[in-house]
Amino acid sequence: MVAGLRLFTERSDDGGAGTPVLDTDNGEELMHVQPNVSIVLGNRPPYSSGTLYITTKKVVWLSDTERTKGYAVDFLSVSLHAVSRDPEAFESPCIYTQLDTDEDYESESYHSESNETLDLSKIKEMRLVPSDPTQLDTLFRIFCECAELNPEPIEEDEQQEEEHNWIFNADQLEADIDGDDSEWNDIQIPFTIGYSNGDHDLAHSVLQLQINDQRFEDAEEMEN
Repeated sequence: MVAGLRLFTERSDDGGAGTPVLDTDNGEELMHVQPNVSIVLGNRPPYSSGTLYITTKKVVWLSDTERTKGYAVDFLSVSLHAVSRDPEAFESPCIYTQLDTDEDYESESYHSESNETLDLSKIKEMRLVPSDPTQLDTLFRIFCECAELNPEPIEEDEQQEEEHNWIFNADQLEADIDGDDSEWNDIQIPFTIGYSNGDHDLAHSVLQLQINDQRFEDAEEMEN
């Protein structure tokens, strides 16, 4: 299930700083703090006076004026991020992100303002606008680093296909064993016939027996 953007109000009370509560039990760490950042959700007007927190798991924006206003999105839900400096695309330089959403997922996270309800589960674009545009390259670099820490999970079907991708025919196995290919290693031939605890000699002997032993040939071919 893709969580997408969600309401986030879990702040710590250490010295009244109001920093976001992290999932330290699962190894989440704070990577960067950027003050004076506005957030733009979809095509709505920007929310200003906020602080951006980038962790190893997610992106969090917290309002500096309202402790009950904040948003978060996991890096697994960020499908694209880029630096945008084109005034025709947006009036201010920003970090532009596209968010994955689950259309079948009905989020309970919402924010009411001016009698309007914002359904966060349908927000597919988010812009982060720092008051200092020179910080964009730094923010982009940290986004990239944290995105690499959160690769997309491998689907079960893809994992099974990858696990069974080690089947070789006899000619392929003999050529690789006889060759000097340094890239051949134990991982590439798990549980293949004639391979026992890394004993390549045994593998070669059994393979030669399989290929050269004429006892398995047709009797008519033996006479010829």
